Amino acid sequence: MHLDVVDLKDFYACPLGLVARRLLGTRLQARWGDLKSCRTFGLGFATPYLAAFRGEAEPLGALMPASLGAVPWPEQGRSLSVLVEDIELPLIDEGADRILLVHMLEWSEKPLELLRELWRVLAPNGRLLLVVPNRRGLWARVDTTPFGYGSPFSRSQLTRLLKEAMFSPEEWEYALYMPPFNWRILLKWPLFWERLGLVLWPTFSGVIMVEATKQVYAAVPARETSRVRRRIMPVPAGVTPKVSPSP
Repeated sequence: MHLDVVDLKDFYACPLGLVARRLLGTRLQARWGDLKSCRTFGLGFATPYLAAFRGEAEPLGALMPASLGAVPWPEQGRSLSVLVEDIELPLIDEGADRILLVHMLEWSEKPLELLRELWRVLAPNGRLLLVVPNRRGLWARVDTTPFGYGSPFSRSQLTRLLKEAMFSPEEWEYALYMPPFNWRILLKWPLFWERLGLVLWPTFSGVIMVEATKQVYAAVPARETSRVRRRIMPVPAGVTPKVSPSP
């Protein structure tokens, strides 16, 4: 079971979601820095974190899978969000320099195929950043946030999955140590919880962030030659509901 795009929007509009966005967004900006002239895409529900790179990365796109549904983003101006098939991305081979995967891998029914599709579209010197629920953390154990749904991962599980998909894990970070509840007393000091967690229980964070690079010396993953790529579908005004897989 996983949530849809409306649930995700609601979470990031609540106090706890705003704190999570700020904490994770700070880590992302520190890691990627200046993305001028970088072809940057988010897959899953990445818009809360892509907003910091508007006007910088070019092109910039939010790829929203049919299994979640989609909403226009940004709310004003030309929409940069696209409704896509989960493992059939409307991007050319090696057409992305940076890919952010958030609220996606833990809900995917075919995580290996998903990562292999990302391998196809990532440039040889590109970077893939995954943000996934930490199996050891409290956020994966309660359903008060989107990180409490789907299948959480441990570091060893992510390492095996990335290597099988022909990626090399390069940099690891742990984030979100505050308890995942909308309690004012907790939300007042998020940085205190982050610093305390990094010192006392570093591997028990709410999420794991891992940056991976493409193994260009490996064989190209086998793909169905009969597969027909779908056209990019810009998201119109309103909410595009999630699409359930055909029986």
